Amino acid sequence: MEWLDASVVWWHWVTLGLLLALGEMLLPSFFLLLVGVSAICVGLLLLAVDMSFTTQLLLWGGLSVLDVVAWFVFVMPRIPDRTRSGMALEALLGQIGTLNEANPTTGRGRLRFPAPIVGSDEWNCILAQPMKVGERVRVLRISGNDLVVAPLDGPLEAPGAPSAAD
Repeated sequence: MEWLDASVVWWHWVTLGLLLALGEMLLPSFFLLLVGVSAICVGLLLLAVDMSFTTQLLLWGGLSVLDVVAWFVFVMPRIPDRTRSGMALEALLGQIGTLNEANPTTGRGRLRFPAPIVGSDEWNCILAQPMKVGERVRVLRISGNDLVVAPLDGPLEAPGAPSAAD
């Protein structure tokens, strides 16, 4: 167990931390970044306090676990999930998008969401009333594979849709 008495100086830890943080670019998951930040903290702490290599390793492991827990408890919940991929079609109800195509004679068009929803950011739609291309619309209901939409400032129910009173 002689390797546990290795002579590691502060800049070894800082270099390891920077290399792990750079490795994050190749494997984007935030894990390497968090472990790298922990290594940098150990290096900076080693500047002020003399520690054995075993203590340094334990401190690095503890800080890494603490960083990961803090990430999932405090940071992750504050990041909005912009994709609804893998969710039920009901996740489309109430979503807001932009009308890309509109055919007034057929009452059909094509809708685009700012982020993919249920695996796609473009959907065929049925227009609840005549609308113009570029208009912001809200999904009222689902009809087969098409979405029934109305203008953003329009009614919250599609014509012919069952209401809550029925």
